[in-house]
Amino acid sequence: MSIYVGNLSYEVTESDLNQVFAEYGTVKRIQLPADRETGRMRGFGFVEMGTEAEETAAIEALDGAEWMGRDLKVNKAKPREERGSSNSWGNNNRKNNSSRRY
Repeated sequence: MSIYVGNLSYEVTESDLNQVFAEYGTVKRIQLPADRETGRMRGFGFVEMGTEAEETAAIEALDGAEWMGRDLKVNKAKPREERGSSNSWGNNNRKNNSSRRY
């Protein structure tokens, strides 16, 4: 399981996050997604801790805490949802268009 960390400063680094979360246990992994086009931080990240107890302690201590001028949003990360094809609008409307006459 991992922790979602939202409302991050665009200036934050993996080292910054590691330093903060290490106070609550072993940090196994940090992910800071970047925008594909600009390469700029997207304002959120994910932190994996060593144990569930460490994750819980970090969430309880850091959710709502001010850090780098922002109020953090920290909670258990939800599983990533499967994305449909990039042309999903056509697939979703196919049923509705089946009775249409052109």
